[in-house]
Amino acid sequence: MSGGDPERVALREPTATTDLASAVADAFSDTGPLARRVTDFEPRAGQVEMAAAVARAFEDGGILLAEAGTGTGKTLAYLVPAILSRKRVLISTGTKNLQEQIFFKDIPALREALGVPFTAAYMKGRANYLCWHRLDQLDGGAGPSTSLRPGPMSYDVFLPIVREWAGRTTTGDRAELEDLPEDLPFWNEVSATAETCLGTECPRYDDCFVTRMRQQAAASDVVIVNHHLLCADAAVRQSAFGEVIPACTHLVLDEAHQLEDVVTQYFGLSVSTYRIEDLARDAERLAASNAVTDRQAREQIARAVDRLREQSRAFFSEVAFGHRSADRVKNEERIRATDASLAGAREQGAELTGALDVFESTFALFGTPGNSNAEDDDGIREAAAALARRAGELRTEVRFLLRVSDPDFVYFVEFRGKGIFLRAAPIDVSSIVHDALFERMQTTVLTSATLTVDGRFDYVRERLGIRSAEELRLASEFDFSTQAVLYLPPRMPDPRSSEFTAAAGREVVEILKRTEGRAFVLFTSYAALRTVQAYAEMALDFPILVQGTAPRSQLLKQFRETPHAVLLATSSFWQGVDVVGEALSCVIVDKLPFTSPADPITSARIDAIRARGGEPFDEYQVPLAILALLQGLGRLIRHRRDRGVLAILDPRLRTKGYGRRFLGSLPPAPIVHELVSVQRFLSIV
Repeated sequence: MSGGDPERVALREPTATTDLASAVADAFSDTGPLARRVTDFEPRAGQVEMAAAVARAFEDGGILLAEAGTGTGKTLAYLVPAILSRKRVLISTGTKNLQEQIFFKDIPALREALGVPFTAAYMKGRANYLCWHRLDQLDGGAGPSTSLRPGPMSYDVFLPIVREWAGRTTTGDRAELEDLPEDLPFWNEVSATAETCLGTECPRYDDCFVTRMRQQAAASDVVIVNHHLLCADAAVRQSAFGEVIPACTHLVLDEAHQLEDVVTQYFGLSVSTYRIEDLARDAERLAASNAVTDRQAREQIARAVDRLREQSRAFFSEVAFGHRSADRVKNEERIRATDASLAGAREQGAELTGALDVFESTFALFGTPGNSNAEDDDGIREAAAALARRAGELRTEVRFLLRVSDPDFVYFVEFRGKGIFLRAAPIDVSSIVHDALFERMQTTVLTSATLTVDGRFDYVRERLGIRSAEELRLASEFDFSTQAVLYLPPRMPDPRSSEFTAAAGREVVEILKRTEGRAFVLFTSYAALRTVQAYAEMALDFPILVQGTAPRSQLLKQFRETPHAVLLATSSFWQGVDVVGEALSCVIVDKLPFTSPADPITSARIDAIRARGGEPFDEYQVPLAILALLQGLGRLIRHRRDRGVLAILDPRLRTKGYGRRFLGSLPPAPIVHELVSVQRFLSIV
């Protein structure tokens, strides 16, 4: 901070005589530092109102629910009070894109504008960072598991690249390796994970990139994470070395509409073919390392690993057999598990837990001082103890999952690629969110562009167990009456009929002709995407990009840089994606995004609501679909100069009573039913 700069000393920091609200008001004033120093800053009434509400929350404590429509500028509205509060504030986002925007764009801009000294840290999940100890093991002669690497070239090519980079990186963040494929299996061989972490016992603990990240965060005023790391950290907080996020008492949850799903994921249990194979692979790596010199010890480990793999294959084969009978949809990914459907797997489950017992006892003995028969006794002992601990945790979880007895959980089997997962997920996460997050905080701000249904916060309050909270609802700063039109086709078959997908394909083609491409087409299923893709590729000359053919970031880059491109995508593109300008002039949604009642978690939540006398369709399914639809349509208008067409092909908006709830929640854009109106709006001739 330069004492000679009159623009900087003009900003009042909170003191005993100047409260936070006044300091925030100064920052956002027409003559304040944001107006003078932040590029493209423009005063917005909603932003000022939200910033004042966040300031009050930091001063008074409690929970603030703030729905800020698109264009409000909610990020600065909470960052400025967070910085000026002079408290440590934890900010969690729903996507890495927003996390990166805050740290690499907004934080530097505010540091320059406000002239207030503060520090910030950016934290990712452990698996994004290099683990020195695992890299050392590879260098010690233990190559990666042949069952996991795609081919010998992967190891031969990428290990030298990673080793050279490791010698010069200061963060250990794999994002620095831009040429490393996002889904490269080899990275799993050298990344830091909670399961393989030795904590303070690790010989490379002082050099550890995760340790350094945590130390930097512990010394920072603003700590930026994402919901996945936040929930993963909260779930392992009982562990001596599992947590990485430093203690904070002030929390901002941006994109808070995603919180229930992320909590559900991280506070459940999961045993999979991949997880057991990871354990076997790490055991083989330990046995193959140059530090283990005793042949008898290696043979003992090999027998334990072989038995574990054999029993794992037998167990998951029985699990699959019990959940893929002839009347199942062939490609169904999730199937609810019951006491009856798991009956055939219990005998093999007992064999698997027995193999885990043997595995655990083998490595527990191997980890006892004097029994490792290793050159580096301390390092090998610590690694062996970690493997024994992991085997014990797996055994406990297998037994829990096979009992199918806890009424607070829903049990299900998931088939993903070649992997089989047996899972249990909490049905109601409201008490978990309260105990793991809200109870630990003096202040919690939950914000998103989509938090209300029917103009009320009742749905999010119910799902997250929020009883007492301040509420703020701010309309979008964009003028949808002039910037957008909502196209609803006049004639479409019922979306549950066999004719719908073909009709949707024809309609999509006709819309894209009028918009000259420049569109996202968002689907509720991959099957519909593939059918419409076939129609579009035959009828159109525009470049067509398809989710799954390349990493998401690469597809977005191609879309932005390719004139008249069309992107066909499903759920992961419905939110957290920004494309400003004419490159995106249309968003088409095929169906109202109802979660399938056959989905195990959805089914269990429907049952729970019905059991207490509620109406699950009105209370849960419709609100959830409304928020998802708003997120999808929210991709279109991202700037005051953006113009575009919102198109929803589902006729239930007009034919069903609940359609009025959807229409009442949509942006106030004029509704048109003719394609000529779409063409006229975009001024395409």
